[in-house]
Amino acid sequence: MANGAPPATLVIGVLGGMGPQATADFLAKLTAATPAECEQDHLRVHIDSNPKVPDRSTALTRGGESPGPVLAAMAAGLERAGADFLVMPCNTAHAYEAEIRAAVGVPFVSMIDETCAACELTFPDAQRFGLLATSGCVEARLYQSAFARAGRATIVLAPADQERLTALLYRIKLGDRSHTVHDAMRAFGETLIDAGADAVVAACSEVPLVLGDGELSRPLLDATLQLARRCVRYAYGCEPLPAVCLSAT
Repeated sequence: MANGAPPATLVIGVLGGMGPQATADFLAKLTAATPAECEQDHLRVHIDSNPKVPDRSTALTRGGESPGPVLAAMAAGLERAGADFLVMPCNTAHAYEAEIRAAVGVPFVSMIDETCAACELTFPDAQRFGLLATSGCVEARLYQSAFARAGRATIVLAPADQERLTALLYRIKLGDRSHTVHDAMRAFGETLIDAGADAVVAACSEVPLVLGDGELSRPLLDATLQLARRCVRYAYGCEPLPAVCLSAT
């Protein structure tokens, strides 16, 4: 590619800022996954990094302000800016996927669906997947529903542990990547494994900021990384984009 014209690629629109470090992590993984031989081979990306989006877990678990209208407006803005398809490296915000899809005429690539598909491909014999996710994501049953459609089970933490995990995720959002935070995240992962998980899903984009695959006694699948890899394939035309329709998730 370096000796010829840059390949024709699709423009990616990213609904980001939830939180900003997680969005930066997604962009880094997207860049690393791109088969570029020169700068011009990289993908064009429009990012709306908006940390002002109302808190997703608060909306889902305590009746806080819905982030749906803000996410829909962000999506429409990205489409106007020229995005050919949209992604959102925030798992919990997918509870508002229908509002995002209704606001645009371009495809929205679901992080939830892509991660579940990656689990099916990577761990074909696994029957139970543990979820390191926010309380909002768990209560919205985003992953539970997606895995159930594939005939797989999910394991979540007990309510008290789930509350502590969510608090830990907020610490990471504020920049705490200390050994204490890492060790606590690892302990939550092992709790899911002890409960019978064949593999664990980093189902919050803050999780891979402190915990990587190989640090648990069973595999850890990074949802952010899976989304980034799939974006490259879609943008380069290796696979057709999902249809423009309301998600069943």
